[in-house]
Amino acid sequence: MAEQKPQLFELNNGTMKVLVSNYGCTITSLFVPDKDGKLDDIVLGFDTLDPYLNGKAPYFGCIVGRVANRIKEGKFTLNGTEYSLPINNGPNSLHGGLKGFDKVVWEVVEHKQDNNPSITFKYHSRDGEEGYPGDLTVTATYTLTSKTTLTLNMEAIPENKPTPVSLAQHTYFNLSGHNSGDILNHTAQIFAKHITPVDETQIPTGEIKPVAQTPFDFTTEKRIGDKIKEVGLGYDHNYVLDCGEEKLGLKRAVKLKDPVSSRVLNLWTDAPGMQFYTANYVDGIVGKGGAVYRKHGGVCLETQGFPDAVNRENFPAIVVQPGGKYRHSMVYEFSVE
Repeated sequence: MAEQKPQLFELNNGTMKVLVSNYGCTITSLFVPDKDGKLDDIVLGFDTLDPYLNGKAPYFGCIVGRVANRIKEGKFTLNGTEYSLPINNGPNSLHGGLKGFDKVVWEVVEHKQDNNPSITFKYHSRDGEEGYPGDLTVTATYTLTSKTTLTLNMEAIPENKPTPVSLAQHTYFNLSGHNSGDILNHTAQIFAKHITPVDETQIPTGEIKPVAQTPFDFTTEKRIGDKIKEVGLGYDHNYVLDCGEEKLGLKRAVKLKDPVSSRVLNLWTDAPGMQFYTANYVDGIVGKGGAVYRKHGGVCLETQGFPDAVNRENFPAIVVQPGGKYRHSMVYEFSVE
């Protein structure tokens, strides 16, 4: 089969519209109505694929893997064999390495344009790619499941060796519109009573720490900017999703709300954790329509396995055996209130 070129595809159900690329399974635009029915593009990104291909995007909109987030010193041991991964984030390996799943062209398996438009991407990751063991076949399907709901279903099947797998969707949301400044006035309610605190290189210490009486407490709805100054550069922490209601096998992870447009995003997932990241390292990136994205210009809600879980026995396991299957679903439910 001829190698596919990076290109953009549209999913449109008449109410919301998504532009997504086969390069990194990247959501480049997501148009959702506000309280007056006005459509705005609410994700950070670029007008063309060139900046993504040239490494200008700090993981805007893509799927990251084979293992999302950080692995300490890029090392782990599996069945007595030590594996070494590329170091690309301080002393650690981040988001699958130098050329993770976000920087490869996926095959388009199916693109449906019916009442529930969908697109399915597939990628075959080779044994040894970015240091990871075993061949792995990954699929990701984006579907507009209702007028204002986007669903992402991901699966990965190891073919010949056990391997860690933890994928995350890395879209930066700004519910006011991608070009509307920072997200400090958004409110968030995160359905998590604990976080996994980290050391100075962003690696979990191993503890599971209550958020009560700390700036990390979003158990009730609060303004993101309220205590952000108390956590260093901003939020970039894994929340333990332990208190959300359940629906169709998924837990409610977060409710994000913008007071200006009245847009609300409820995110549901079957992942154990969610990295809550307030774009602390975004600094003057020129994006769509010439918009300049600055620090805290968006917020990422990366549902995932815990960071460095492959090295932590007390964290939910992320190693998948041949014959087993990794599954991860997310439902992005938009509304106004």
